Amino acid sequence: MSKATLTSKGQITLPAEVRGALRVGTGDTLIFEKTAADAFLVRAASGDIRRLKGVVPAPATPVALETMEAAIRRRASRK
Repeated sequence: MSKATLTSKGQITLPAEVRGALRVGTGDTLIFEKTAADAFLVRAASGDIRRLKGVVPAPATPVALETMEAAIRRRASRK
């Protein structure tokens, strides 16, 4: 278990173990989500874009660039 101390300015320093697990560093944003009366879930709101690799599966068949552009134009014309 990691712990941190709250300063008089309401600031804490996240222990290295927590920063490593969340994969956050200087300038990254954290989200605190209340889950119970006395509990919060802490999540990284920003991070390395490479973590998204593989989230969306590749299409079963390749799509030509021209086909994608035509679909974008059709969708944009509906607005």
